[in-house]
Amino acid sequence: MDLDTLMTARLALHPLTAVEAALVETGDTRNPPDGARWAPGYPDDGDRAGARRFLATCASAGSTQPFGPYEIRRRADGMAIGGAAFHGRPDAAGQVTVGYGLISSARGRGYASEALRALLAFARSQGVLSVKGDADLDNVGSHRVMASAGMRLVAVDDRLKHYRIDWRGTSPVGEGTRSDGTAR
Repeated sequence: MDLDTLMTARLALHPLTAVEAALVETGDTRNPPDGARWAPGYPDDGDRAGARRFLATCASAGSTQPFGPYEIRRRADGMAIGGAAFHGRPDAAGQVTVGYGLISSARGRGYASEALRALLAFARSQGVLSVKGDADLDNVGSHRVMASAGMRLVAVDDRLKHYRIDWRGTSPVGEGTRSDGTAR
């Protein structure tokens, strides 16, 4: 399957293949995938763990793409600065889970919010009805990212804050949404 890269104003979200994920999982910065450029610090532990999960899923059930991992690359220089991922295909209720992370030198510039908005718009365009995500209680930056992308806080437990965005019963682009599917 030839997958399209999701483009935003400043980012390219490149869907990882199993071969590329295997290279990310090793973390061998001397040997990035063909044509890829990795910023210093990429891949980090979170990127390697995500690649490992994707490879395990591929081995047991096949690739979940386009509902799998994406490498976040800056369009200006092509450098990979982090990852964003759906944690598998939509479930029977039309819901997916999303996660994201950036290397420390790329944080605080709005890249995570931009990448998350792109994933949410893509999910909605594919008929997904709901997207959920979570972050550690003390990860205020991630809470802000999800809120700025239109996700709302739905639960808090002893470890995590849980966020969700729903499009149940709405048209893909309707009143109260932008053309990218995010809330106005």
